[in-house]
Amino acid sequence: MNNKFNMTILSCSANESFARATVSAFASQLDPTIEEISDIKTAVSEAVTNAIVHAYNNGFGKIYISAELIEPNTIKIKIRDKGKGIENIEKAMEPLFTTVGGERAGLGFAVMMSFMDSVKVRSNLGKGTSVTLLKKISQRFNING
Repeated sequence: MNNKFNMTILSCSANESFARATVSAFASQLDPTIEEISDIKTAVSEAVTNAIVHAYNNGFGKIYISAELIEPNTIKIKIRDKGKGIENIEKAMEPLFTTVGGERAGLGFAVMMSFMDSVKVRSNLGKGTSVTLLKKISQRFNING
């Protein structure tokens, strides 16, 4: 059996750093490089922030996070909410697209795609969104044996 974990957090910005740290600590079992850990932290941060800002309009709801170590040397991370959903996923994944004005740059999905090997988004209006992230961790071998 592959190792995995599940957790539920409240959709408040204070929990974003907790989610990022927890997932990266779980990923450490694969002995990732510092760059790979940074990539995972950034992608998780973006996905959780999207759920906080967009799914629940900065209100409170639950965010469900799971991670699983799958073969070979890959971590699968799922961030799910039961918020309002995404009307047009294809449009939402375009760089600079945002439904919220102000300081939001509309780069969340673009950032996730640049740091992860795979980003899949599923959404149902009024029922929520699921973002699945895959990251293959490079194998580091000790040449001295």
